[in-house]
Amino acid sequence: MALEIIHHPEKKELTVRISGRFDFSVHQDFRKATEWDRDTVKTINVDLRHTEYMDSSALGMLLILRDKMNNVPSAIRLLNAKPEVKKILEIANFQKLFTLV
Repeated sequence: MALEIIHHPEKKELTVRISGRFDFSVHQDFRKATEWDRDTVKTINVDLRHTEYMDSSALGMLLILRDKMNNVPSAIRLLNAKPEVKKILEIANFQKLFTLV
């Protein structure tokens, strides 16, 4: 699993790119990656383009992230999910909690 963080301070935006498996093994790295000053980040993009697998712990991490963003659905965008990952998100009704792009 590779995790890449890109911060765009001028946009107040953070992009987290996840490659490989998005599961409990990345919990600590994901948590560290999403610790920020709330005044400097207003939008988080989670790029799932290279995510091969996602389990329930990944869903939980996304829900915790949503809480950090004050439960604003448009504050977190889940981007570029492959069909099998998108299916997991849709089964969990994450399209109601997040912006899926």
